[in-house]
Amino acid sequence: MSFHQQLKHKIISKDEALKKTEALKKENKRMVFTNGCFDILHPGHVDYLSQARDLGDFMVLGLNTDHSVRLLNKAPNRPINNELTRATVLAGLACIDAIVFFDEATPLELISYLKPNVLVKGNDYKVEQIVGYEVVKANGGEIITIPLLEGFSTTALIKKILA
Repeated sequence: MSFHQQLKHKIISKDEALKKTEALKKENKRMVFTNGCFDILHPGHVDYLSQARDLGDFMVLGLNTDHSVRLLNKAPNRPINNELTRATVLAGLACIDAIVFFDEATPLELISYLKPNVLVKGNDYKVEQIVGYEVVKANGGEIITIPLLEGFSTTALIKKILA
């Protein structure tokens, strides 16, 4: 399989992700889940995603659709890159095993469906306030926060470009 084909195979449906997750759990492997918009990829994202991947055997990234990003009211011009563009760039990262789109404002429905072993977010969130906390805890999983690399943010990058 060419590298290009491998990229496309990483972008999967939630049903495909569930099959992979169930197979991994039968092998006593840990599925890590994280989510975000990842509008303009920067070193902070790569650092965060690689640290998250180190927490398990397989990582699923829940990626906000364009509609979902607009629900978050980040800014009228967001997302800068459309969902397929963002997914394609992210699929090129070795630390990401699968990408699943979600259309809601939060990934709660997707987390409830996949029931990951490990739920990861940046340490700008309090653990108990992370969407999916109750679901993951109730299923015996853990919630982990990762320190964010200072000096990097998509919002700051956009401001810099506009200046």
